[in-house]
Amino acid sequence: MDDAIIISNLNDFIFCPVSIYFHNLYGNRATITYQCSDQINGTKAHESVDNKTYSTKKSVLMSLDIYCEKYNLVGKIDMYDTSTGVLTERKRKINKIYDGYVYQLFAQYFALKEMGYDVKKIQFYSISDNKKYPIPLPEDDKEMFIKFETVINSIKNFEMDGYIQSNVEKCKHCIYEPACDRGLV
Repeated sequence: MDDAIIISNLNDFIFCPVSIYFHNLYGNRATITYQCSDQINGTKAHESVDNKTYSTKKSVLMSLDIYCEKYNLVGKIDMYDTSTGVLTERKRKINKIYDGYVYQLFAQYFALKEMGYDVKKIQFYSISDNKKYPIPLPEDDKEMFIKFETVINSIKNFEMDGYIQSNVEKCKHCIYEPACDRGLV
């Protein structure tokens, strides 16, 4: 059996597959030693969900461990309201909705469906400006769904030895660039 894919790695893989290696390498070290301020602030913004203190409504599930057998994905959701069927992924500040963000939400959607939950709507919530961004369900966005499955297959078949980064902008914004032997900076 292949190792399960961590849902957050879907976005990381698109940014740079090598970043997953470095994230695993740094592992349990103090995040202050390798995270930039945006990542630290994003983690801070998630604390109320991770600690399950964001909502007292009994219908709101927070920081629930999930697994999707079909795609062999594992992770956590931020929030799912069982009374409305709304799955919400919280981000500190959304300037742009990247494909990787949507793939993570799709993964959470499929896991919850397999677990017997009736997910009717998926959305992002931008904490800093209090905005919601509804996302079409996978069955309503065939193009994004195909890209989602393609990324999962790319992760399963990825070989580090043959990878060459081609986007210097990604290297410029990568927190692992100083340690990376494949960086373009």
